[in-house]
Amino acid sequence: MEKQIMFQDLGISDDILRALEQKGYGYPTRVQAEAIPPLMAWKDVIAKAPTGTGKTFAFGIPMIEHIDAGSGDFQALVLAPTRELAIQIGDELRSLLTFRKGVRVAVVYGGQRIETQVKALQKKPQIVVATPGRLMDHFRHKHIRLDKIKTVVLDEADRMLDMGFFKDVTGILDRIQNKTNMGLFSATISQEVMTVSWMYQRDEVEITVRPEAEDRPDIDQYAISCSALAKTETTLRLLRTLELERAIIFCNTKVMCQRLYEDLKRAGVNAECIHGDIRQQQRERNMNDFRNGKLTALIATDVASRGIDVDDVDCVVNFDVPEENEYYIHRIGRTGRAKKKGAAWSIVGNFPEQAKLDEIVKFCHFSIRPMRFDEDGRLVEQEVRKPVVRKRFR
Repeated sequence: MEKQIMFQDLGISDDILRALEQKGYGYPTRVQAEAIPPLMAWKDVIAKAPTGTGKTFAFGIPMIEHIDAGSGDFQALVLAPTRELAIQIGDELRSLLTFRKGVRVAVVYGGQRIETQVKALQKKPQIVVATPGRLMDHFRHKHIRLDKIKTVVLDEADRMLDMGFFKDVTGILDRIQNKTNMGLFSATISQEVMTVSWMYQRDEVEITVRPEAEDRPDIDQYAISCSALAKTETTLRLLRTLELERAIIFCNTKVMCQRLYEDLKRAGVNAECIHGDIRQQQRERNMNDFRNGKLTALIATDVASRGIDVDDVDCVVNFDVPEENEYYIHRIGRTGRAKKKGAAWSIVGNFPEQAKLDEIVKFCHFSIRPMRFDEDGRLVEQEVRKPVVRKRFR
């Protein structure tokens, strides 16, 4: 039987090992076990791995190990597609620095006052996590220099390049003349990701973690049908029947997200929401409250889905069945993290939603069990009636 690799086997320093132990991590995920050694050796890496497999630590640990804490130079850059993801990466990197002094992390993104970020940059962080547009703003205003950067990482590279950041990303990479290594981390390897790899990486180590691998989140998936008007009541019944302490509820639109939030608050649920019309400061406050266990439910749109990175989410509820197959994967990937059991429920309110869910099952090769409330209010499996085949007589 093959020996289980531990973090100690990857050449990680004692202070990082102590931080990992404090967070309860003893064994690396597959992407961590495969990415950390080449990145520690200053090699380029392109990694395709599903959401929730620990990509932040896969690039964050080698990045921190390479930092010269005695220098105030900007030495490592992480580019992320959304402000929520950038904030989360910054928090995760800082959690690794609990026992290592002198290494500073700054996070810069659109939607926050630029003066606040200038003050953070004046403290000479060695690591900067940024969205591409805001990083270019700071560069143009000479708040930041890129000539001392040794390590560059593009996280969620597919999403970032698909969102129209290709020109900004390549403009940034063109200005980093002295980098030693580069990591590309992505859920899918699109043509744009391959182009960036071809342009800026050399002799890269390729890593692929397939969804069927052991790192795939362990998530039980269910569906429950009701009328479109009964969706809110069904959501409430799920929250109460399942006794959920921390759930994320996804809606397809900002309007529905806000409406559901107001309905749940009136029903006495400790809930908040995050979507594009909520001010960034409030979104961060809501996200922190959810992360710290102060909220039972966080209601979100898909714009925020990749920025939510909490290890102990009990359940994901799809109030609306998502429009895209991959949105479903990203949504349910918010639960079942850190090798814990997760659950995902989809509320189906009409025939088009059922057809969409059937397509997701076929596309993703998932098993989604249909459920219903019985007369006593218990959740039981819904019997699926097979279509009656009528014999034809001549």
